[in-house]
Amino acid sequence: MNMVFKRELFSPQELKRMYGVPEAAAANKAANDKAIRSVLDGTSGKMLLVIGPCSADREDSVIDYISRLRPLQDEVADKIVIVPRIYTNKPRTTGAGYKGMLHQPDPIASPDLFKGLVSIRKLHLRALVETGFSCADEMLYPENHLFLSDLLSYVAVGARSVEDQQHRLVASGLDIPVGMKNPTGGDLSVMMNSIRAAQHGHSFIYRNWDVESTGNPYAHAILRGYVDSHGTAHPNYHYETLRRLADLYAEGGFVNPGVIVDCNHSNSGKHFEEQGRIAKEVLHSTRECSTVGALVKGLMIESYIEDGCQSSGEHVYGRSITDPCLGWEKTRTLVLELANLLP
Repeated sequence: MNMVFKRELFSPQELKRMYGVPEAAAANKAANDKAIRSVLDGTSGKMLLVIGPCSADREDSVIDYISRLRPLQDEVADKIVIVPRIYTNKPRTTGAGYKGMLHQPDPIASPDLFKGLVSIRKLHLRALVETGFSCADEMLYPENHLFLSDLLSYVAVGARSVEDQQHRLVASGLDIPVGMKNPTGGDLSVMMNSIRAAQHGHSFIYRNWDVESTGNPYAHAILRGYVDSHGTAHPNYHYETLRRLADLYAEGGFVNPGVIVDCNHSNSGKHFEEQGRIAKEVLHSTRECSTVGALVKGLMIESYIEDGCQSSGEHVYGRSITDPCLGWEKTRTLVLELANLLP
């Protein structure tokens, strides 16, 4: 084998004992879970806003950013449920080099998975204890979910993972909402098959256990645009795609049909400053048709303290080291504008 087994890491149970969740924080998470589910099942008329850095790179700036979201959430609480993004496994697109905080808790140091596991749990725990937010993370590695399972209120399965059977099976056993992104090639049937699998129960092997899931009724779609065979980005947030998605849901007999529109990635062509325009267009589509209005449950926006992203070798506090993000002042203005546009 072309691998070196360096050291055995601790189990999720051991890490949870080391960094446990205080009772008050657990109560906040339960309340957050309920608020998010109520949007997805239609009980609430509010909109979800999954927002934050493309990749969580360092604890201080991420907590700084999320702390700014807290008073903003209070301002728009009657219209919007904010779910901060803390994506601790997010690598650069090619998969080479930086692979996220789990692998590299210090972005300018060498990878250290032992420290990485501690770092990602401490970061999510700090966010919950200090701000009351239980956050979203991307389930890039399904076997690692248990390290954070008592801290997260939302999970996304990425465009490159949505076809993977293990992701689908694990999603079927989670008790929090899971968003399934359309694949990078844009085939909506792949995403719908993933949602269908996640909404049904399964028997499978997980972390050396024979487990049985009952299905996740809160598995739903995320539209993030796509790239054609020539490498050209195409959006899929327009009214016509939303209507087509509503038809696919109806034809398949899914429960809790819903979609969150990712305003960055191929929908914006990674032009981060376009996210506000896209978000407003989606809201306009919801007003044009009650079917679309019922289907769209929220938006996903990549946002950090500073605009844009930094190149390799830079070390700018609060600026993304992966995909470019919308800076804080523009973010705050946009969220307030979106709240004013909602009924």
